[in-house]
Amino acid sequence: MTLSRVLLRTTPRPGQRPVAMSALSLSRPSYYYSTDSSNKGDLQDKEAAREDPPPYTHRGSAINFNWGRQAEKAQREGPTLSADNWEEHPDAKIEDFEELPYKGFGINQHMELNAEFKKVLTGVVRDFRAPIMYAMAYGSGVFPQSKASKAVSDEDFRAVHPKPSPSLIETQKGGPKMIDFIFGVTHTEHWHSLNMRQHRDHYSGLASFGSGLVSTFQDRWGAGVYFNPYVTKNGMLIKYGVTSIDNLCTDLSTWNNLYLAGRLHKPVKILRDHPRVRLANQVNLISAVRTALLLLPPKFTEKELFSTIAGISYLGDPRMSLPTENKSKISNIVDNNMVSFRKLYGPLLNTLPNVDFAQGADQQTKHSSDPEYDGAMYQDMDPVKRGNMVRRLPKAFRSRLYFQYQKKFMVPASDFKAMIDASKSEDDVSFKRREGGGFEQRIVQDDPEQLNFYIRKVIKQTVNWPATAQSIKGVFTAGVGRSIRYLSEKWTKYSEGKAKAKAKVEEQKKQATEEAGNAKKTE
Repeated sequence: MTLSRVLLRTTPRPGQRPVAMSALSLSRPSYYYSTDSSNKGDLQDKEAAREDPPPYTHRGSAINFNWGRQAEKAQREGPTLSADNWEEHPDAKIEDFEELPYKGFGINQHMELNAEFKKVLTGVVRDFRAPIMYAMAYGSGVFPQSKASKAVSDEDFRAVHPKPSPSLIETQKGGPKMIDFIFGVTHTEHWHSLNMRQHRDHYSGLASFGSGLVSTFQDRWGAGVYFNPYVTKNGMLIKYGVTSIDNLCTDLSTWNNLYLAGRLHKPVKILRDHPRVRLANQVNLISAVRTALLLLPPKFTEKELFSTIAGISYLGDPRMSLPTENKSKISNIVDNNMVSFRKLYGPLLNTLPNVDFAQGADQQTKHSSDPEYDGAMYQDMDPVKRGNMVRRLPKAFRSRLYFQYQKKFMVPASDFKAMIDASKSEDDVSFKRREGGGFEQRIVQDDPEQLNFYIRKVIKQTVNWPATAQSIKGVFTAGVGRSIRYLSEKWTKYSEGKAKAKAKVEEQKKQATEEAGNAKKTE
Protein backbone atom coordinates (compact mmCIF):
# COMPACT_ATOMS: atom_id res chain seq x y z
CA MET A 1 0.00 0.00 0.00
CA THR A 2 1.39 3.38 -0.96
CA LEU A 3 1.84 6.24 1.50
CA SER A 4 -0.76 8.32 -0.34
CA ARG A 5 -3.38 5.60 0.16
CA VAL A 6 -2.53 5.34 3.86
CA LEU A 7 -2.93 9.09 4.29
CA LEU A 8 -6.16 9.00 2.29
CA ARG A 9 -7.59 6.26 4.53
CA THR A 10 -6.69 8.19 7.67
CA THR A 11 -8.23 11.45 6.45
CA PRO A 12 -11.52 11.84 8.36
CA ARG A 13 -14.71 12.14 6.40
CA PRO A 14 -17.37 14.64 7.48
CA GLY A 15 -18.72 13.63 10.91
CA GLN A 16 -15.93 11.14 11.60
CA ARG A 17 -13.46 11.37 14.47
CA PRO A 18 -9.90 12.09 13.22
CA VAL A 19 -7.36 9.32 13.74
CA ALA A 20 -4.14 10.16 15.60
CA MET A 21 -1.02 9.71 13.50
CA SER A 22 0.52 7.71 16.35
CA ALA A 23 -1.96 4.96 15.52
CA LEU A 24 -0.18 4.42 12.17
CA SER A 25 2.82 2.82 13.86
CA LEU A 26 1.54 -0.59 12.78
CA SER A 27 4.99 -1.98 12.21
CA ARG A 28 6.25 -1.14 15.70
CA PRO A 29 3.99 -2.67 18.39
CA SER A 30 5.47 -2.14 21.85
CA TYR A 31 4.74 -2.14 25.56
CA TYR A 32 4.92 0.98 27.64
CA TYR A 33 4.41 1.51 31.32
CA SER A 34 2.08 4.48 31.32
CA THR A 35 -1.63 5.13 31.69
CA ASP A 36 -1.53 8.26 29.54
CA SER A 37 -2.33 7.16 26.00
CA SER A 38 -1.71 10.64 24.58
CA ASN A 39 2.00 10.79 25.47
CA LYS A 40 4.38 11.21 22.56
CA GLY A 41 8.13 10.97 22.29
CA ASP A 42 10.32 8.67 24.25
CA LEU A 43 7.98 7.37 26.97
CA GLN A 44 10.59 5.05 28.37
CA ASP A 45 12.86 7.99 29.24
CA LYS A 46 9.93 9.73 30.92
CA GLU A 47 9.19 6.57 32.84
CA ALA A 48 12.76 6.31 34.09
CA ALA A 49 12.54 9.88 35.39
CA ARG A 50 9.46 9.12 37.47
CA GLU A 51 9.90 8.48 41.18
CA ASP A 52 7.41 5.61 41.19
CA PRO A 53 6.87 3.48 38.08
CA PRO A 54 3.29 3.73 36.86
CA PRO A 55 1.19 0.63 36.24
CA TYR A 56 1.65 -1.54 33.20
CA THR A 57 -0.66 -0.67 30.33
CA HIS A 58 -0.49 -2.10 26.83
CA ARG A 59 -0.33 0.55 24.11
CA GLY A 60 -0.68 -1.56 21.04
CA SER A 61 -1.05 -0.44 17.48
CA ALA A 62 -4.79 -1.04 17.12
CA ILE A 63 -6.46 2.22 16.06
CA ASN A 64 -9.59 1.61 18.09
CA PHE A 65 -7.80 0.51 21.28
CA ASN A 66 -8.37 3.70 23.26
CA TRP A 67 -11.92 4.11 21.94
CA GLY A 68 -12.74 0.59 23.13
CA ARG A 69 -11.17 1.25 26.50
CA GLN A 70 -13.29 4.35 27.02
CA ALA A 71 -16.44 2.45 26.03
CA GLU A 72 -15.59 -0.36 28.45
CA LYS A 73 -14.98 2.17 31.22
CA ALA A 74 -18.36 3.80 30.58
CA GLN A 75 -20.14 0.44 30.80
CA ARG A 76 -18.64 -0.48 34.18
CA GLU A 77 -21.20 -0.44 36.93
CA GLY A 78 -20.73 1.11 40.34
CA PRO A 79 -20.85 4.53 41.94
CA THR A 80 -18.11 7.12 41.70
CA LEU A 81 -15.71 6.65 44.59
CA SER A 82 -15.30 9.50 47.07
CA ALA A 83 -13.73 10.22 50.45
CA ASP A 84 -17.05 9.26 52.07
CA ASN A 85 -17.85 5.94 50.39
CA TRP A 86 -14.60 4.18 49.41
CA GLU A 87 -14.81 1.72 52.31
CA GLU A 88 -18.21 0.57 51.06
CA HIS A 89 -16.77 -0.45 47.68
CA PRO A 90 -13.40 -2.14 48.34
CA ASP A 91 -13.79 -4.41 45.31
CA ALA A 92 -14.66 -1.69 42.79
CA LYS A 93 -13.41 -2.69 39.33
CA ILE A 94 -11.44 0.47 38.64
CA GLU A 95 -8.70 0.57 36.01
CA ASP A 96 -7.43 4.15 36.26
CA PHE A 97 -5.84 6.03 39.15
CA GLU A 98 -8.13 8.95 38.35
CA GLU A 99 -11.04 6.76 39.51
CA LEU A 100 -9.67 6.61 43.06
CA PRO A 101 -11.60 8.61 45.70
CA TYR A 102 -9.25 11.60 45.66
CA LYS A 103 -5.79 12.70 44.58
CA GLY A 104 -3.08 11.15 46.70
CA PHE A 105 -5.36 8.36 47.94
CA GLY A 106 -3.30 5.49 49.32
CA ILE A 107 0.02 7.29 48.92
CA ASN A 108 0.87 6.08 52.45
CA GLN A 109 1.40 2.62 50.95
CA HIS A 110 4.52 3.77 49.09
CA MET A 111 7.56 3.38 51.33
CA GLU A 112 10.78 5.33 50.91
CA LEU A 113 13.76 3.26 49.89
CA ASN A 114 17.35 3.79 48.82
CA ALA A 115 17.00 5.20 45.29
CA GLU A 116 19.70 2.96 43.81
CA PHE A 117 18.30 -0.14 45.49
CA LYS A 118 14.86 0.74 44.18
CA LYS A 119 16.27 0.83 40.64
CA VAL A 120 17.78 -2.60 41.19
CA LEU A 121 14.43 -4.03 42.33
CA THR A 122 12.54 -2.33 39.50
CA GLY A 123 15.05 -3.77 37.04
CA VAL A 124 14.13 -7.28 38.17
CA VAL A 125 10.44 -6.65 37.46
CA ARG A 126 11.13 -5.13 34.04
CA ASP A 127 13.21 -8.12 33.04
CA PHE A 128 10.09 -10.31 32.94
CA ARG A 129 8.52 -10.30 29.48
CA ALA A 130 5.18 -11.63 30.71
CA PRO A 131 2.99 -8.64 31.70
CA ILE A 132 3.00 -7.82 35.42
CA MET A 133 0.19 -5.52 36.51
CA TYR A 134 1.23 -5.14 40.16
CA ALA A 135 4.58 -5.82 41.78
CA MET A 136 5.94 -5.45 45.28
CA ALA A 137 9.11 -6.43 47.14
CA TYR A 138 8.80 -7.33 50.80
CA GLY A 139 10.40 -9.12 53.70
CA SER A 140 13.69 -8.91 55.55
CA GLY A 141 15.67 -8.70 52.32
CA VAL A 142 14.13 -5.29 51.62
CA PHE A 143 13.25 -4.03 55.12
CA PRO A 144 15.95 -5.28 57.52
CA GLN A 145 14.67 -6.89 60.70
CA SER A 146 17.91 -6.55 62.65
CA LYS A 147 20.82 -4.16 62.92
CA ALA A 148 24.23 -5.09 61.61
CA SER A 149 26.17 -6.67 64.48
CA LYS A 150 29.24 -7.74 62.53
CA ALA A 151 30.75 -7.17 59.12
CA VAL A 152 29.85 -9.68 56.43
CA SER A 153 32.70 -10.83 54.22
CA ASP A 154 32.45 -10.40 50.47
CA GLU A 155 32.75 -14.16 50.05
CA ASP A 156 29.80 -14.83 52.36
CA PHE A 157 27.71 -12.20 50.61
CA ARG A 158 28.42 -13.59 47.14
CA ALA A 159 27.51 -17.07 48.34
CA VAL A 160 23.91 -15.76 48.39
CA HIS A 161 23.99 -12.99 45.77
CA PRO A 162 26.53 -13.83 43.00
CA LYS A 163 26.80 -10.26 41.68
CA PRO A 164 25.44 -7.89 44.34
CA SER A 165 25.11 -4.19 43.60
CA PRO A 166 26.58 -1.66 46.08
CA SER A 167 23.05 -0.62 47.09
CA LEU A 168 22.12 -4.24 47.85
CA ILE A 169 25.23 -4.66 50.00
CA GLU A 170 24.39 -1.46 51.87
CA THR A 171 20.76 -2.50 52.43
CA GLN A 172 21.66 -6.00 53.62
CA LYS A 173 24.77 -5.12 55.61
CA GLY A 174 23.37 -7.14 58.51
CA GLY A 175 23.60 -10.26 56.37
CA PRO A 176 22.63 -11.36 52.84
CA LYS A 177 19.03 -12.53 52.42
CA MET A 178 16.87 -13.69 49.55
CA ILE A 179 14.61 -10.92 48.21
CA ASP A 180 10.88 -11.69 48.04
CA PHE A 181 8.51 -10.42 45.35
CA ILE A 182 4.78 -10.73 44.70
CA PHE A 183 3.52 -10.27 41.13
CA GLY A 184 -0.14 -9.58 40.38
CA VAL A 185 -1.18 -10.67 36.88
CA THR A 186 -4.41 -10.70 34.91
CA HIS A 187 -4.52 -14.26 33.53
CA THR A 188 -2.37 -16.74 35.43
CA GLU A 189 -2.29 -19.54 32.84
CA HIS A 190 -1.28 -17.19 30.04
CA TRP A 191 1.30 -15.52 32.27
CA HIS A 192 2.95 -18.81 33.23
CA SER A 193 2.92 -19.89 29.58
CA LEU A 194 4.88 -16.78 28.61
CA ASN A 195 7.18 -16.92 31.61
CA MET A 196 8.00 -20.59 31.10
CA ARG A 197 9.29 -19.76 27.63
CA GLN A 198 11.65 -17.17 29.10
CA HIS A 199 12.44 -18.76 32.47
CA ARG A 200 11.86 -22.51 32.31
CA ASP A 201 14.68 -22.99 34.82
CA HIS A 202 12.69 -21.06 37.45
CA TYR A 203 10.09 -23.85 37.64
CA SER A 204 10.12 -27.32 39.14
CA GLY A 205 9.21 -30.49 37.26
CA LEU A 206 5.55 -29.52 37.61
CA ALA A 207 5.99 -27.18 34.65
CA SER A 208 6.68 -30.17 32.39
CA PHE A 209 2.92 -30.76 32.36
CA GLY A 210 2.22 -27.30 30.95
CA SER A 211 1.00 -23.91 32.13
CA GLY A 212 -2.55 -25.21 32.54
CA LEU A 213 -1.59 -27.53 35.38
CA VAL A 214 0.66 -24.88 36.94
CA SER A 215 -2.19 -22.37 36.90
CA THR A 216 -4.68 -24.90 38.29
CA PHE A 217 -2.26 -25.86 41.03
CA GLN A 218 -1.83 -22.19 41.86
CA ASP A 219 -5.49 -21.16 41.90
CA ARG A 220 -7.10 -24.20 43.56
CA TRP A 221 -4.63 -24.97 46.35
CA GLY A 222 -3.66 -22.85 49.32
CA ALA A 223 -3.91 -19.09 49.01
CA GLY A 224 -3.83 -18.80 45.22
CA VAL A 225 -0.10 -18.00 44.96
CA TYR A 226 2.58 -19.85 42.99
CA PHE A 227 6.14 -19.33 44.29
CA ASN A 228 9.38 -19.82 42.42
CA PRO A 229 12.11 -19.63 45.11
CA TYR A 230 15.91 -19.52 44.91
CA VAL A 231 16.04 -17.88 41.52
CA THR A 232 19.12 -15.88 40.52
CA LYS A 233 18.06 -12.75 38.66
CA ASN A 234 20.38 -9.87 37.75
CA GLY A 235 23.00 -11.19 40.13
CA MET A 236 20.57 -11.46 43.09
CA LEU A 237 18.88 -14.39 44.78
CA ILE A 238 15.12 -13.85 44.69
CA LYS A 239 11.82 -15.60 45.29
CA TYR A 240 8.73 -14.46 43.42
CA GLY A 241 5.11 -15.39 43.96
CA VAL A 242 2.52 -15.07 41.21
CA THR A 243 -1.16 -14.41 41.90
CA SER A 244 -4.09 -12.99 39.99
CA ILE A 245 -5.20 -9.41 40.56
CA ASP A 246 -8.68 -10.74 41.38
CA ASN A 247 -7.34 -13.11 44.05
CA LEU A 248 -5.14 -10.39 45.54
CA CYS A 249 -7.95 -7.83 45.74
CA THR A 250 -10.39 -10.39 47.17
CA ASP A 251 -8.08 -11.28 50.04
CA LEU A 252 -7.27 -7.62 50.72
CA SER A 253 -10.92 -6.57 50.85
CA THR A 254 -12.57 -9.60 52.52
CA TRP A 255 -9.77 -11.35 54.46
CA ASN A 256 -10.86 -14.72 53.12
CA ASN A 257 -7.44 -16.20 54.01
CA LEU A 258 -5.19 -13.28 55.11
CA TYR A 259 -2.23 -14.79 53.25
CA LEU A 260 -1.53 -11.86 50.95
CA ALA A 261 -3.40 -9.30 53.06
CA GLY A 262 -1.21 -10.18 56.02
CA ARG A 263 1.97 -9.54 54.07
CA LEU A 264 0.67 -6.10 53.17
CA HIS A 265 0.00 -5.31 56.85
CA LYS A 266 3.74 -4.69 57.04
CA PRO A 267 5.70 -2.10 55.03
CA VAL A 268 6.39 -3.28 51.48
CA LYS A 269 7.99 -1.60 48.49
CA ILE A 270 5.49 -1.23 45.65
CA LEU A 271 7.37 -1.33 42.37
CA ARG A 272 4.40 -1.28 40.03
CA ASP A 273 1.04 -0.09 41.32
CA HIS A 274 -2.53 -0.82 40.26
CA PRO A 275 -5.60 1.28 41.22
CA ARG A 276 -7.73 -1.73 42.20
CA VAL A 277 -5.01 -3.06 44.48
CA ARG A 278 -4.37 0.34 46.03
CA LEU A 279 -8.06 0.74 46.87
CA ALA A 280 -8.41 -2.78 48.28
CA ASN A 281 -5.18 -2.48 50.26
CA GLN A 282 -6.30 0.78 51.88
CA VAL A 283 -9.35 -1.11 53.13
CA ASN A 284 -7.05 -3.91 54.27
CA LEU A 285 -4.87 -1.51 56.27
CA ILE A 286 -7.69 0.29 58.06
CA SER A 287 -9.25 -3.11 58.83
CA ALA A 288 -5.97 -4.17 60.43
CA VAL A 289 -6.04 -1.05 62.62
CA ARG A 290 -9.62 -1.76 63.75
CA THR A 291 -8.85 -5.39 64.51
CA ALA A 292 -5.81 -4.39 66.56
CA LEU A 293 -7.83 -1.79 68.49
CA LEU A 294 -10.39 -4.45 69.39
CA LEU A 295 -7.55 -6.55 70.81
CA LEU A 296 -5.88 -3.70 72.73
CA PRO A 297 -6.76 -2.11 76.10
CA PRO A 298 -7.82 1.56 76.48
CA LYS A 299 -4.20 2.72 76.76
CA PHE A 300 -1.30 1.38 74.73
CA THR A 301 1.77 2.51 72.79
CA GLU A 302 2.62 2.82 69.12
CA LYS A 303 4.86 -0.21 69.30
CA GLU A 304 2.10 -2.29 70.88
CA LEU A 305 -0.32 -1.22 68.14
CA PHE A 306 2.09 -2.00 65.30
CA SER A 307 3.15 -5.30 66.91
CA THR A 308 -0.50 -6.35 67.19
CA ILE A 309 -1.07 -5.48 63.53
CA ALA A 310 2.11 -7.23 62.35
CA GLY A 311 1.20 -10.32 64.36
CA ILE A 312 -2.29 -10.79 62.90
CA SER A 313 -1.24 -12.96 59.97
CA TYR A 314 1.20 -14.99 62.10
CA LEU A 315 -1.42 -16.15 64.62
CA GLY A 316 -2.53 -19.19 62.63
CA ASP A 317 0.60 -19.66 60.54
CA PRO A 318 1.84 -23.23 61.12
CA ARG A 319 5.43 -22.09 60.58
CA MET A 320 5.32 -20.11 63.84
CA SER A 321 4.70 -23.32 65.80
CA LEU A 322 7.80 -24.97 64.34
CA PRO A 323 11.24 -24.59 65.93
CA THR A 324 12.61 -23.30 62.61
CA GLU A 325 10.92 -19.88 62.94
CA ASN A 326 12.49 -17.05 64.91
CA LYS A 327 10.26 -16.41 67.93
CA SER A 328 11.29 -12.74 67.98
CA LYS A 329 10.18 -12.22 64.38
CA ILE A 330 7.32 -9.79 65.10
CA SER A 331 9.28 -7.59 67.50
CA ASN A 332 12.21 -7.54 65.05
CA ILE A 333 9.94 -6.39 62.23
CA VAL A 334 8.45 -3.54 64.27
CA ASP A 335 11.54 -2.42 66.21
CA ASN A 336 13.60 -1.97 63.05
CA ASN A 337 10.87 -0.35 60.93
CA MET A 338 9.02 2.06 63.25
CA VAL A 339 9.32 5.00 60.85
CA SER A 340 7.88 2.96 57.96
CA PHE A 341 5.00 1.73 60.13
CA ARG A 342 4.18 5.34 61.04
CA LYS A 343 4.13 6.34 57.39
CA LEU A 344 1.90 3.38 56.54
CA TYR A 345 -0.66 3.78 59.33
CA GLY A 346 -0.35 7.39 60.49
CA PRO A 347 -2.76 8.89 57.91
CA LEU A 348 -5.35 6.20 58.69
CA LEU A 349 -5.09 6.70 62.45
CA ASN A 350 -5.75 10.40 61.94
CA THR A 351 -9.09 9.61 60.26
CA LEU A 352 -10.44 7.44 63.10
CA PRO A 353 -12.50 9.37 65.68
CA ASN A 354 -12.01 6.88 68.50
CA VAL A 355 -8.20 6.80 68.78
CA ASP A 356 -5.66 9.52 69.51
CA PHE A 357 -2.14 10.18 70.74
CA ALA A 358 -1.73 11.04 74.41
CA GLN A 359 0.52 14.01 73.60
CA GLY A 360 -1.53 15.15 70.62
CA ALA A 361 -1.05 14.70 66.88
CA ASP A 362 1.23 17.76 66.57
CA GLN A 363 3.68 16.42 69.14
CA GLN A 364 3.55 13.02 67.47
CA THR A 365 4.47 14.56 64.12
CA LYS A 366 7.69 15.93 65.62
CA HIS A 367 8.80 12.38 66.42
CA SER A 368 7.63 10.78 63.16
CA SER A 369 11.22 10.22 61.99
CA ASP A 370 12.56 9.03 65.34
CA PRO A 371 12.86 5.22 65.28
CA GLU A 372 13.36 5.07 69.06
CA TYR A 373 10.26 7.07 70.00
CA ASP A 374 7.27 5.06 71.24
CA GLY A 375 4.31 7.39 71.61
CA ALA A 376 1.51 6.70 74.08
CA MET A 377 -1.99 6.28 72.64
CA TYR A 378 -5.52 5.78 73.91
CA GLN A 379 -8.87 4.73 72.43
CA ASP A 380 -12.49 5.46 73.24
CA MET A 381 -14.11 2.31 74.65
CA ASP A 382 -17.66 3.52 73.96
CA PRO A 383 -19.60 0.40 72.83
CA VAL A 384 -21.29 2.32 70.01
CA LYS A 385 -17.97 3.32 68.43
CA ARG A 386 -16.43 -0.08 69.00
CA GLY A 387 -19.56 -1.73 67.62
CA ASN A 388 -19.09 0.33 64.48
CA MET A 389 -15.55 -1.05 64.18
CA VAL A 390 -16.89 -4.61 64.30
CA ARG A 391 -19.47 -3.79 61.63
CA ARG A 392 -16.75 -2.39 59.36
CA LEU A 393 -14.44 -5.39 59.52
CA PRO A 394 -13.90 -7.26 56.20
CA LYS A 395 -16.95 -9.30 55.21
CA ALA A 396 -15.52 -12.84 55.30
CA PHE A 397 -13.71 -12.22 58.57
CA ARG A 398 -16.71 -10.47 60.15
CA SER A 399 -19.03 -13.34 59.23
CA ARG A 400 -16.75 -15.81 61.04
CA LEU A 401 -16.70 -13.59 64.13
CA TYR A 402 -20.50 -13.30 64.02
CA PHE A 403 -20.76 -17.08 63.86
CA GLN A 404 -18.62 -17.50 66.98
CA TYR A 405 -20.76 -15.08 68.95
CA GLN A 406 -23.97 -16.51 67.55
CA LYS A 407 -23.01 -19.77 69.24
CA LYS A 408 -21.95 -18.04 72.45
CA PHE A 409 -25.04 -15.82 72.72
CA MET A 410 -27.28 -18.64 71.41
CA VAL A 411 -28.89 -16.41 68.80
CA PRO A 412 -31.66 -18.31 66.94
CA ALA A 413 -30.55 -19.59 63.56
CA SER A 414 -33.30 -17.70 61.71
CA ASP A 415 -32.31 -14.38 63.30
CA PHE A 416 -28.64 -15.03 62.62
CA LYS A 417 -29.31 -15.88 58.96
CA ALA A 418 -31.30 -12.67 58.50
CA MET A 419 -28.44 -10.67 59.96
CA ILE A 420 -25.85 -12.32 57.70
CA ASP A 421 -28.03 -11.83 54.61
CA ALA A 422 -28.36 -8.15 55.49
CA SER A 423 -24.58 -7.79 55.72
CA LYS A 424 -24.11 -9.44 52.32
CA SER A 425 -26.25 -6.78 50.63
CA GLU A 426 -24.25 -3.91 52.10
CA ASP A 427 -22.84 -2.83 48.73
CA ASP A 428 -26.24 -1.54 47.67
CA VAL A 429 -27.12 0.45 50.76
CA SER A 430 -26.07 3.66 52.42
CA PHE A 431 -23.17 4.07 54.79
CA LYS A 432 -25.56 4.08 57.73
CA ARG A 433 -25.95 0.31 57.29
CA ARG A 434 -22.27 0.04 58.21
CA GLU A 435 -23.02 1.28 61.70
CA GLY A 436 -23.01 -1.39 64.38
CA GLY A 437 -26.30 -2.44 65.93
CA GLY A 438 -27.23 -4.21 69.13
CA PHE A 439 -25.46 -7.45 68.19
CA GLU A 440 -22.14 -5.70 67.45
CA GLN A 441 -22.37 -3.65 70.64
CA ARG A 442 -23.04 -6.79 72.61
CA ILE A 443 -19.91 -8.34 71.12
CA VAL A 444 -17.63 -5.47 72.18
CA GLN A 445 -19.18 -5.40 75.66
CA ASP A 446 -18.12 -8.98 76.20
CA ASP A 447 -15.38 -9.65 78.75
CA PRO A 448 -12.11 -8.26 77.23
CA GLU A 449 -10.37 -11.61 77.62
CA GLN A 450 -13.25 -13.40 75.90
CA LEU A 451 -13.35 -10.85 73.06
CA ASN A 452 -9.61 -11.22 72.63
CA PHE A 453 -9.97 -15.00 72.61
CA TYR A 454 -12.68 -15.09 69.95
CA ILE A 455 -11.00 -12.58 67.64
CA ARG A 456 -7.74 -14.52 67.82
CA LYS A 457 -9.63 -17.76 67.26
CA VAL A 458 -11.21 -16.37 64.09
CA ILE A 459 -7.82 -15.12 62.88
CA LYS A 460 -6.32 -18.58 63.41
CA GLN A 461 -9.24 -20.22 61.58
CA THR A 462 -8.76 -17.80 58.69
CA VAL A 463 -5.00 -18.21 58.38
CA ASN A 464 -4.30 -21.82 59.34
CA TRP A 465 -5.53 -23.96 56.46
CA PRO A 466 -4.52 -21.68 53.53
CA ALA A 467 -1.06 -21.19 55.06
CA THR A 468 -0.69 -24.93 55.69
CA ALA A 469 -1.84 -25.83 52.18
CA GLN A 470 0.46 -23.19 50.73
CA SER A 471 3.43 -24.68 52.61
CA ILE A 472 2.60 -28.17 51.36
CA LYS A 473 2.16 -26.83 47.84
CA GLY A 474 5.63 -25.31 48.08
CA VAL A 475 7.21 -28.77 48.06
CA PHE A 476 5.78 -29.38 44.57
CA THR A 477 6.24 -25.88 43.15
CA ALA A 478 9.77 -25.42 44.48
CA GLY A 479 10.98 -28.99 44.14
CA VAL A 480 12.54 -31.22 46.79
CA GLY A 481 16.03 -29.71 46.61
CA ARG A 482 14.87 -26.13 47.06
CA SER A 483 12.49 -27.15 49.85
CA ILE A 484 15.33 -28.78 51.79
CA ARG A 485 17.43 -25.66 51.31
CA TYR A 486 14.55 -23.52 52.60
CA LEU A 487 14.14 -25.61 55.77
CA SER A 488 17.90 -25.56 56.33
CA GLU A 489 17.98 -21.76 56.21
CA LYS A 490 14.96 -21.52 58.51
CA TRP A 491 16.71 -23.76 61.03
CA THR A 492 19.79 -21.54 60.90
CA LYS A 493 17.63 -18.47 61.55
CA TYR A 494 15.99 -20.21 64.48
CA SER A 495 19.35 -21.16 66.00
CA GLU A 496 20.62 -17.60 65.64
CA GLY A 497 17.45 -16.17 67.19
CA LYS A 498 17.62 -18.66 70.07
CA ALA A 499 21.26 -17.75 70.74
CA LYS A 500 20.45 -14.03 70.75
CA ALA A 501 17.53 -14.55 73.12
CA LYS A 502 19.73 -16.58 75.49
CA ALA A 503 22.43 -13.92 75.42
CA LYS A 504 19.85 -11.24 76.16
CA VAL A 505 18.52 -13.15 79.18
CA GLU A 506 22.05 -13.66 80.52
CA GLU A 507 22.78 -9.95 80.05
CA GLN A 508 19.63 -9.04 81.98
CA LYS A 509 20.59 -11.41 84.80
CA LYS A 510 24.06 -9.90 84.92
CA GLN A 511 22.64 -6.38 85.12
CA ALA A 512 20.22 -7.42 87.87
CA THR A 513 23.08 -8.97 89.86
CA GLU A 514 25.20 -5.84 89.49
CA GLU A 515 22.31 -3.59 90.55
CA ALA A 516 21.65 -5.78 93.59
CA GLY A 517 25.34 -5.63 94.53
CA ASN A 518 25.42 -1.85 94.20
CA ALA A 519 22.29 -1.55 96.34
CA LYS A 520 23.95 -3.55 99.16
CA LYS A 521 27.06 -1.37 99.03
CA THR A 522 25.01 1.81 99.44
CA GLU A 523 23.31 0.31 102.50
